[in-house]
Amino acid sequence: MHLLAMAISTHNGIRLAELGSALAAVAGGLLALGAVTPFGRRGGMFLAGVALAAAGVLLVVATRWGGFG
Repeated sequence: MHLLAMAISTHNGIRLAELGSALAAVAGGLLALGAVTPFGRRGGMFLAGVALAAAGVLLVVATRWGGFG
């Protein structure tokens, strides 16, 4: 973890946070699409769950080791 902390600068931490937020927005769109269309229900819900999990990990890494928080 120390190597991870040394590798992430403040600028990269901000980029990770932006990427995590964008993934959360995509997940919200997939959830909305899955709720409206019957064909996108299973796939959309699965991809939304994966995107939310990835967004959460990116936001935690950016907050913890990104130099802001």
